[in-house]
Amino acid sequence: MAYKIALYPGDGIGPEVVAEAEKVIKKVKLDCTTTKFDWNSSLYAKIGHCAPEDFIEQLRGFDAILLGALGNKDKAPEHVAVEPLLMMRKNFDQYVNIRPSVLLPGVGTPLKDKKEFDIDLVCIRENTEGEYTTLGGRHYVGTQQECAMQINYFTRIGVERIIRYAFETAKKRVKKHVTSITKSNVLKYSMVMWDEILEEVAADYPDIKYTKMYVDAAAMNLVRCPETFDVIVASNLFGDILTDISAIVTGGIGFAGSANLNPTREMPSMFEPVHGSAPDIAGQQKANPIAAIMSCAMMIEFLGEKEIAKKIEAAVIEHLKDDKVKTPDRGGNNKTSEVGDDIVARL
Repeated sequence: MAYKIALYPGDGIGPEVVAEAEKVIKKVKLDCTTTKFDWNSSLYAKIGHCAPEDFIEQLRGFDAILLGALGNKDKAPEHVAVEPLLMMRKNFDQYVNIRPSVLLPGVGTPLKDKKEFDIDLVCIRENTEGEYTTLGGRHYVGTQQECAMQINYFTRIGVERIIRYAFETAKKRVKKHVTSITKSNVLKYSMVMWDEILEEVAADYPDIKYTKMYVDAAAMNLVRCPETFDVIVASNLFGDILTDISAIVTGGIGFAGSANLNPTREMPSMFEPVHGSAPDIAGQQKANPIAAIMSCAMMIEFLGEKEIAKKIEAAVIEHLKDDKVKTPDRGGNNKTSEVGDDIVARL
């Protein structure tokens, strides 16, 4: 079957890294059609938004979306620039955010005495509710009585399905261990409910070990002993913060791909590198495209083409082991396109 893929390069370095992922798609001869959407922060001055008002409907018919990066504060407020990302996650019910963190060969880590593949974990982050909702508001703006409320909410169905997805993920891994992240000692409503649902779901998986950990302890342990983690399951905010730490200890966000999944496949899933738009180096061919290429591999695996995805991952590992063609973040002076070309040549 021919898959329909939407390419959404976005802002800053997004177009540069998506271009390299597109090379990979063409090289592996994936049976697909791609459509590029040139939506970014430059639209804000024209229409007051960073994407057309009907952009969700335009994307609805695709099997997958490959996103580059969003945001350029010189052209649009950051909270406006990121709206299309949050809207895709919510409107397409992409409730599973997957962020693997693996210490790959040829990649440095700021931690001592860690060698390749010592760190191999995946964070399953709840992606549609929790702390990143749009509930709340500001009142009495500009007065001494001004106040702001940012309301988070957790539903039983939302918490149960993300925890269950984490346990299902652990079933497929070697360690078969889930670490659930909360702050239930002080967040006595939402996080206590999370802990209760964890116990209920865990009862259905007697072969999977699980641990409860407060988010501050998890942040410490991701630096102190990241190799002890296998599958992490966390709320929207906690997962967002912890995966930045796990990316850094496995070489940096230039290597971190991610997936925003609608497991029912009734609506498109979206795949994106974890890094931002980095407008300070945009157009200079300095960006590391590996995170975008690994996101592309995750997309292809989700579409069902697992062997092709494995080949892409293997080509990236070979490229890193060779350690010759490197962008500046890795201590090299090669261009973004040269890194992409080297990986494509190994396919």
